[in-house]
Amino acid sequence: MAYKSDNYKPNKQSAQILGRAWDHVHSIPYRATSRWLFYRLLQDGFYHGKDDYGKFLALTSRARHNGWQQWRPDSLADDTRNAIEHRGGYRTVEEWAEELRTYGRQPTLDHWYGQEHYVEVWFEAEAMRAQFEHYVRGVTLRPFKGMPSIDYKYKMAQDLAASAEKYDLPVVVLYFGDYDQAGLTIPETSVEDVRGWCDVEFEFVRCGLNAGDGERLGIPENFEKPGAYQWEALPDDAAKELITSSVGRFVDTSILPSMESQAREAGAKLNALLRNFTL
Repeated sequence: MAYKSDNYKPNKQSAQILGRAWDHVHSIPYRATSRWLFYRLLQDGFYHGKDDYGKFLALTSRARHNGWQQWRPDSLADDTRNAIEHRGGYRTVEEWAEELRTYGRQPTLDHWYGQEHYVEVWFEAEAMRAQFEHYVRGVTLRPFKGMPSIDYKYKMAQDLAASAEKYDLPVVVLYFGDYDQAGLTIPETSVEDVRGWCDVEFEFVRCGLNAGDGERLGIPENFEKPGAYQWEALPDDAAKELITSSVGRFVDTSILPSMESQAREAGAKLNALLRNFTL
């Protein structure tokens, strides 16, 4: 293992960088990715440009491989790969019945039936999936990770049409992406294709990053493309505000607690009956 060493001990400067990096990792309520963390350290002045990214990866890799202080292999999220896992099941039907008696069931209520719009959130940076999952509740999220495939875009079109019919609501798509040439071209091209395959009209809103957002929100320039700005470089508090305020324009999140309370009450009544369930 290239980064494994029984005697690993970072020098004073490296230890300082790792300490500050650890503070950033634990400043957000979801798992940080390497690129997000590098941008934070870039803003702190520990690094100075794209040529330092390799040094940063090597430093954090050694710390994670060797378990230095609090660092562990899973301290940073993998921003490029997601396993397709076998979820398993029950050994016997009796085991399933026992779980029903012990844990019961609770219904899931669909808040879209009480909304004025059906909304989806599309975003360019797959690496920030955890961020969007944390700040957006009850909304379909579609990460792009670059230019989406034809199959991916066609499914988006069919899903939007099906949702419009199911809920009988106008459809709104909120988009979050990089402010650079690719970040502008990807959604424009994708939306054109989706519209061509979708049987319903939908409103497309580019929530950010837009012209002027870099300066307004204090985002450092893309270390690989001067003059461009990446979503991953956005500080978490600014990202949270932009995401939640944009979604809040079209989704009434105030109805969610009441629906969840109703679901818990109904589940409690059902579970009282299930405690005596036998095969």
